Amino acid sequence: MPQTVAPTPPTKPETGPTDAAPAPRPAARPLSWNDINLLLDAALLLVFLGLCFAAVVVRFVFPPGPAAKGWTLWGLDFDAWGGIEFALLAVFTFGVLVHLMFHWSWVCNMVASRLSRSRRARVDSGMQTIYGVGLLIVLLNIVGGALAAAVLSIQGPQ
Repeated sequence: MPQTVAPTPPTKPETGPTDAAPAPRPAARPLSWNDINLLLDAALLLVFLGLCFAAVVVRFVFPPGPAAKGWTLWGLDFDAWGGIEFALLAVFTFGVLVHLMFHWSWVCNMVASRLSRSRRARVDSGMQTIYGVGLLIVLLNIVGGALAAAVLSIQGPQ
């Protein structure tokens, strides 16, 4: 009986190592403003919780002021916890300012729309910015005035 040979499928020509390209990876999706805003809000929440924790430790865990001398919590004394509290407050304040910068046009629009005499007329962007900056100046002057009053009113021991 004669032998039959099965046909062989055509083969691809061999390619050298320089011809083989890796499969393209999908491009990483860039962060949108919503993603950045979510990350900032999550970071602000974590810093706020840390600030609350440190404030409760300083106020309720340690004895008051001078009586706390020599007391430690996790290797940190009263002054160190006060420093942590202030550092978290500074980070939180910076985060709130960045958050305010991201939403500045919205803040200016809301302030301008509430202060404009005509509710129907839309305030232009230049006036919106003026209203927003005016509000910021007023708020900073209130805080500065309160700090100045505290510095001028403090009294030493009798």
